Amino acid sequence: MTAPSRAPASGAARLVWHEAFTLPIVFLTAALCGGLRIDVRGGLAFVPAPLFALVLAVVLIAALYRSGALEPARLIHPRRTGVANVSGAVIVVALGAAAAQVIAALTPEAGLLALVFDVAWLVLFGNTLAARPDRSRLLASLLVMFGAAFVVKFVVLSALYAPDSGVTKRVVMALVEGVSLGTLAYQPPGPATGYVAFATVLLFLGGIATLPHSGDGRDGREALVVTGDLVDVDAAHGSRQITRPGAD
Repeated sequence: MTAPSRAPASGAARLVWHEAFTLPIVFLTAALCGGLRIDVRGGLAFVPAPLFALVLAVVLIAALYRSGALEPARLIHPRRTGVANVSGAVIVVALGAAAAQVIAALTPEAGLLALVFDVAWLVLFGNTLAARPDRSRLLASLLVMFGAAFVVKFVVLSALYAPDSGVTKRVVMALVEGVSLGTLAYQPPGPATGYVAFATVLLFLGGIATLPHSGDGRDGREALVVTGDLVDVDAAHGSRQITRPGAD
């Protein structure tokens, strides 16, 4: 086998490794860390995502598909082997679980504030789905949405409901002078939970950025795994080049 013919096989092997190991590990880690809660005394608890977070996760995945940030045909396809299709299905399930847990981690646990956050998520995701932005705009929009939710929950609300009167609390209370927080019950999470949530959001967004998406192949080329062979598919011309592992 000549040196140029080894390049497609090497790229396809990296794609298979990314799909079979990297993406599932990234999204499953985000799902586990998204449900982790650490109180002020260091106690650990795992909180599963509520039902509405699962609904929001489905809307988010639909927005990823509409924008081209997720191409299901590159994960589940009749020309792929059964093992490859199972691997693609695992990615989709792990993506949904991670999305639900990350959304739940950035949303207050209960009360009126939780309802406000849920409505805001639904409006933002629904508007994104209807607007159908391209992939780059969607990724930037998600970064802004998740970043804003993190700041509101772990910075603003934590400062407002902190037992001590910090600078942030005094500034916010001055801006909303006359508004009582007594009707808005909220238990701020432990500081360590905020650090875990911050890392989880970055991990989740990084995983979304590396999902198989439309137009990510070189010159319209796409790697598929068929009966143990690495097949380089030229989408523009409909031709295929089969590279058998270990062939010279």
